[in-house]
Amino acid sequence: MTIRVLVVDDSAFIRHALVMMLESDPHIKVVGSAKDGREAVEKAAALKPDVITMDVEMPGMDGIAALKQIMAARPVPVIMLSSLTLDGARVTFDALDLGAVDFIPKNLSDIAVDIIGIKKVLIEKVKAVANQEGASMQPNRPPSPASLRVAIPPRITAARKVSIVAIGTSTGGPKALQDILPRLPANFPVPIVIAQHMPANFTKPFAERLDQLSQLAVKEAEDGEPIKSGIAYVAPGRGHMQLVRGRTGESLIRVSVNEDFIYRPSVDFLMMSVAELYSARALGVILTGMGNDGLKGLSAMKKCGSRILAQNEASCVVYGMPKAVVEAGIADKVVGIDAMADEIINFL
Repeated sequence: MTIRVLVVDDSAFIRHALVMMLESDPHIKVVGSAKDGREAVEKAAALKPDVITMDVEMPGMDGIAALKQIMAARPVPVIMLSSLTLDGARVTFDALDLGAVDFIPKNLSDIAVDIIGIKKVLIEKVKAVANQEGASMQPNRPPSPASLRVAIPPRITAARKVSIVAIGTSTGGPKALQDILPRLPANFPVPIVIAQHMPANFTKPFAERLDQLSQLAVKEAEDGEPIKSGIAYVAPGRGHMQLVRGRTGESLIRVSVNEDFIYRPSVDFLMMSVAELYSARALGVILTGMGNDGLKGLSAMKKCGSRILAQNEASCVVYGMPKAVVEAGIADKVVGIDAMADEIINFL
């Protein structure tokens, strides 16, 4: 099968570079290009591509306005190209809320210096999202007050078997996390630690966005801080997050760079530390994403007696990371994203 791609960018240099990268793969054909949002809307309707790469900032109609029209007319997987600035991060999250399935940080110097690495990521993402159904690209809507869970007792009793929830995700993760965290109560009785593959400049505004949507507190994790119940900690994109034991027995966050783990922040690195500190008293959750990051860490958790939840294929943007866990036979339950918050509470 040949994947038909429409490339949208106001820079002729970027358009040419993207076309050359994509068409270096024999299974991808660029069927057209557009220099602004208006042309993108017209060509998306005429060419009916399988995937669109969309620049965010363009003169006239920008990428966000074009995305709205494209998703309203004929939903198609859209990968956004966004700048590495704080404003670029916020606009990218707006695009994901509108139905874009993923994003690639756009940096002209990176294209010149690391064209091979960028080409590999671009091709992987285009192939991963090419066959998505429209349901996985619907705009994200915050849950209604009626759908929010009733508060659960904050005290951890001897009967409670879960003392921490560890979540790992990649492509499609921002939307999945926005489906889960707002449905958890403010007095959530244990800490939540999250590894979402994301650039360094994006994790803090993403945590702030989740905090605004959620009843419980959400923040970007800081090196050396102790974790507390009722707070969700998003791993910073500048390195990998792990949990270590403090001098007085509390769990502390450590952020470090470890070249053995190619995905950043690494799900495996976080989950292995959870297995070491919490043994059977943890719940691991694996959500949508490419590849198999998380399999080693969740396998370690399972070996220690932890319980594992996996997102089902139908609700994933990319059924890669959950698929690896399910096929390894370590998932205790496989559920849709709409039921994930309830299942997390049930396991507590």
